[in-house]
Amino acid sequence: MSDQITQLPLQLPEASQIEAFPGQTRRNTTSQVNKLEKQDQALHDWYRFVLSFPPHLVRDYLTDFGLDQNSVVLDPFCGTGTTLVESKLNHIPAIGIEANRFAHFASAIKTNWEIDHEVLLARAREIAEQASGQLEAQGLAENQPFQKQNRRTQLRTLTPEETKLLLTNSISPLPLHKVLVLLDHLKSAQAERYYNHLLLALAKALVFSISNLHFGPEVGVGKPKADAPVVAAWLREVEKMAGDLQTLDRKPYPAAQLFLSDARQVDQVLPPNSVDAVITSPPYPNEKDYTRTTRLESVVLGFIKSKADLRELKDNLLRSNTRNVYKEDSDDQWVAEHPEIQRIATEIEKRRLELGKDSGFEKMYSRVTRLYFGGMARHLASLRSVLRPGAKLAYVVGDQASYLRVMIRTGHLLGDLAQALGYELIRTDLFRTRFATATQEQLREEVVILQWRGKK
Repeated sequence: MSDQITQLPLQLPEASQIEAFPGQTRRNTTSQVNKLEKQDQALHDWYRFVLSFPPHLVRDYLTDFGLDQNSVVLDPFCGTGTTLVESKLNHIPAIGIEANRFAHFASAIKTNWEIDHEVLLARAREIAEQASGQLEAQGLAENQPFQKQNRRTQLRTLTPEETKLLLTNSISPLPLHKVLVLLDHLKSAQAERYYNHLLLALAKALVFSISNLHFGPEVGVGKPKADAPVVAAWLREVEKMAGDLQTLDRKPYPAAQLFLSDARQVDQVLPPNSVDAVITSPPYPNEKDYTRTTRLESVVLGFIKSKADLRELKDNLLRSNTRNVYKEDSDDQWVAEHPEIQRIATEIEKRRLELGKDSGFEKMYSRVTRLYFGGMARHLASLRSVLRPGAKLAYVVGDQASYLRVMIRTGHLLGDLAQALGYELIRTDLFRTRFATATQEQLREEVVILQWRGKK
């Protein structure tokens, strides 16, 4: 391994060394600081991960880094496109890398504004009328209560293999049937420029209105809904999209580039010396499986159809949880000689043995910790060649204690890894704190600010 991390552990910064992030003075509570503010809902709210970092945070660092239309911003873990949308709104070219197929799709659509909002809405209303007519003919009129419906058709469903990929009871049979009927009608617009916008609107309605899913913040299944309006919920989302597109000014916006790729191999998709800044929030080292967060829409809309598809997706993700760890993984070699990461992983394993925890996932806690930080080191190493000298980077990360209550100071360790790879640690900004009931401690979410001066 050419860049094995051997830096000695640093002491944690004193409170005086952790600054409030730029602009935080006007948001004085934890709930406010991470909130999607009303003025930011347009475009961002077409589809958004629960607990995504907020647009105002991106704006703060676009300003703090002095970026303009001549700069290029990269988000190598772009998720559903917060950095890309906000950069584009500020007329700054942006690039996103994302390995989750559905999240990549959402980002691509959220940054595609070259759509006639009137045509989008008119076509959606036509499709809604056609789908509603078919459902009514099947005795499933959406304007009738479930108890009064006179069903005259066998309900459609997914294939057995697709069904096994879903969280059990994540969507009830009747709403699923309606979604599949609507999807058939959507296919009549498949060749049109606005088709994917219609599809993203369905994904948003599917998760947040039609399904039985709830987020708290982890994805789970709530009380099953015997029925739910589908066509009307979808049409409402399209109407929001059309309204947002109508409000955009006529000044041309820069294009946003999207790559479906692994953030640990940035240098394989981007040319050298092409990026001026990075604003991103990678996964944290915990048990949050982001493929579960997007599983329903990924399966129903056809982005994942089999276990093989799911495995291919997970292969390209940073190893941040035990559900995407595989025998052949080797990112841990990057931190094999890093004392602090090795100490934390050893403590996790020691705690597991003391507590008698012996499930397959629990046995992987120490390994995934090493793989996570090794993957981040690999990412930072691959990023160096694509950065221009003087490039600034902002990484939003959080402390974690998911693995048997052993504290992982993610921001501190990330800064340490970056310095060992030749980056300069400028400062650490405090984003917010949150109380962890398991450890009875305040966990920090921080923004690690780095700079790449160029190879020495």
